[in-house]
Amino acid sequence: MSKQMSHLDNIPSTPGKFKMDKSPYIHNRLRWHSSLAKLTFWSFMFLGLILIFFFRSPSSNPLPQDPSRRSLRTYNWGGPAWEKRVRSSARIRSRNGISVLVTGAAGFVGTHVSAALKRRGDGVLGLDNFNDYYDPTLKRARQALLERSGVFIVEGDINDSALLRKLFEVVAFTHVMHLAAQAGVRYAMENPGSYVHSNIAGFVNLLEVCKSANPQPAIVWASSSSVYGLNTKVPFSERDRTDQPASLYAATKKAGEEIAHTYNHIYGLSLTGLRFFTVYGPWGRPDMAYFFFTRDILKGKSISIFEAANHGTVARDFTYIDDIVKGCLAALDTAEKSTGSGGKKKGPAQLRVFNLGNTSPVPVSDLVSILERLLKVNAKRNIMKLPRNGDVQFTHANISLAQRELGYKPSTDLQTGLKKFVRWYLSYYSGGKKAAG
Repeated sequence: MSKQMSHLDNIPSTPGKFKMDKSPYIHNRLRWHSSLAKLTFWSFMFLGLILIFFFRSPSSNPLPQDPSRRSLRTYNWGGPAWEKRVRSSARIRSRNGISVLVTGAAGFVGTHVSAALKRRGDGVLGLDNFNDYYDPTLKRARQALLERSGVFIVEGDINDSALLRKLFEVVAFTHVMHLAAQAGVRYAMENPGSYVHSNIAGFVNLLEVCKSANPQPAIVWASSSSVYGLNTKVPFSERDRTDQPASLYAATKKAGEEIAHTYNHIYGLSLTGLRFFTVYGPWGRPDMAYFFFTRDILKGKSISIFEAANHGTVARDFTYIDDIVKGCLAALDTAEKSTGSGGKKKGPAQLRVFNLGNTSPVPVSDLVSILERLLKVNAKRNIMKLPRNGDVQFTHANISLAQRELGYKPSTDLQTGLKKFVRWYLSYYSGGKKAAG
């Protein structure tokens, strides 16, 4: 470096009086230094422009950093026409109706809950980022279904504070049904960051906006039966230990319950957590076993059925979507008002958690047998040991608390529920012509 500097020092400040050495070596060296300087200059200019654009760009119109699972910002929103659609969708049309912001509205449970609320005359506004954790075309089809019933879904991310604040400026929501989350147990081993982003950071961001809203809404949100983790006492009760999660997904849902406690305690937010047990039904999630079993059986592919150690049975408390929806609506209807105002707590606020299950665990092998009968196709079964990826051997809900407090009473058995699912599946995928996600 010192040699290069001494060489450059030989060039006088008045180059017109300087006779350039015709040595090709020196000529090439000078041209190299000139090119390097230009390259450095334009590199810094380009980097500076990127930084300026990044920090000055409004959150309402960013460049999509990653439009899939980790959307940090949101799509275009705002303006008179957009606000009109938001108000119209959230308008209450029944005497004692409520106005609900449903996050994850294009998801499986979100779609069914939104439709049910709209049918009874409540105001409903959806929010969803349409990530590609599973086939986005299925989410778009759900969106179209809701729009036909008058539910507008805002396309955005729960981590976008500006968007959430704007929604609460436009509509004084009485309730929030928070269903947006990164789902799935096994995917957490591939992309752990998406679970922290959605299930923890996203939840905190939503609660931050809700605590400052005036009036504060009552919040019902989706926890999971996964929080019971390695608990061996059955059936699972809300009083049981939930400090032994078997997956990162479960850990983020457990973290959500602790975060809910904190915001209830400090800010007076009314919060109700619902621990869902293996929800299934029409418009379901393609990453769920009953869904991809159906797809693979129809395609003649072998399906993997897990068994626990010593040939132990793996069973799930399968809960039909309509029963889950009834529990969600009952939780909204019995939620007390938040007690805070302007981010300050005025008094004790309601804090609850409920199991929403079916109370009758079914072995996964029996699930496959039912599907075989309904599809009239024999499955190619591949029995495998339960992997150490976060899956647990069984789930079984004690729903006595939900029965007492919510009037929750599941009424759909697995045979009936799967029959409805298969009918929808065959209709939606047109006998296999449409690629299942």
